[in-house]
Amino acid sequence: MTPASTNPLKGIVFKLISALLFAAMSALVRLTGEVTPVGQIVFFRSAFAIVPVIAIYAWRGEILAAVTTRRPLGHIGRGSLSVCGMYTNFSSLVRLPLADATAISFASPLITVALAALILKERVRIYRWSAVAVGFVGVIVMLVPHLEFGGKEAGLVASAGAIFAVIAVFCNAGTVIQTRRLTQSETTPSIVFYFSLICAIAGAATLPFDWYTPTWLELMGLVSLGMLGGLAHIFLTESYRHAAASVVAPFDYSTMIWAIILGYYVFGEIPTGTVYIGSAIVAAAGLFVIWRERQLGLQRRREVESPPART
Repeated sequence: MTPASTNPLKGIVFKLISALLFAAMSALVRLTGEVTPVGQIVFFRSAFAIVPVIAIYAWRGEILAAVTTRRPLGHIGRGSLSVCGMYTNFSSLVRLPLADATAISFASPLITVALAALILKERVRIYRWSAVAVGFVGVIVMLVPHLEFGGKEAGLVASAGAIFAVIAVFCNAGTVIQTRRLTQSETTPSIVFYFSLICAIAGAATLPFDWYTPTWLELMGLVSLGMLGGLAHIFLTESYRHAAASVVAPFDYSTMIWAIILGYYVFGEIPTGTVYIGSAIVAAAGLFVIWRERQLGLQRRREVESPPART
């Protein structure tokens, strides 16, 4: 039975829950990041994400699958990219409005297409390259208002946030490429477990040098964002277990809706027109890539299933 035929509705629901949890986690990162060093946030995000991950895999009897690996160096490579992506993503979240940072992150799938062609040597035709180019236009539309070098302090902070957001996009795309390599020999539980473990170790390494003693309320926020991140990854994984990627991937853009709502009610942020325009361009390009991938997948399936021609 193929993933697409398992339960598409359940896959979509799990994807929507994952999007909500990631948005809530990002809001907590922004909230706690006003006083807490980024390295400390990375530690709490990763360490406490392991708790629900271990719990769900223990319940399934998959603990051994989570800790067993044949490619430790591959996990270290993916973990290093993930650490870089997490640091830069969190650094952008504490410097940019929630909706802005979230919208820029949607460019990651487009970068993945480009890296897949360059690194994995996947064949990418003009349609998807065109979508990547259009997506870059959308990113530029969102970045321009934040790039104010040599101006006031607020402008410099926003500029740094925009740069961090772009670096995070490339790191996250690289993580996806490395994940594709790992899935050839590694189980999903091991990929999720070692991602959290390596990021937790990297975050812990910064604690002796830059530690902030949180209040009880702030500590609850730090623990909660880690738990939310772990749960979000579980629901994300489950969504692809129940439905094809082309079915559930478009619902990832629902994160933007939650980011706008949380940004408004928690931080009093109202997205500018450039955010709406830029995010719409990036989302349209991303959706086209997903649609194109689905069409190519159907075409390959028909070629495999079609009877051989008589000679």
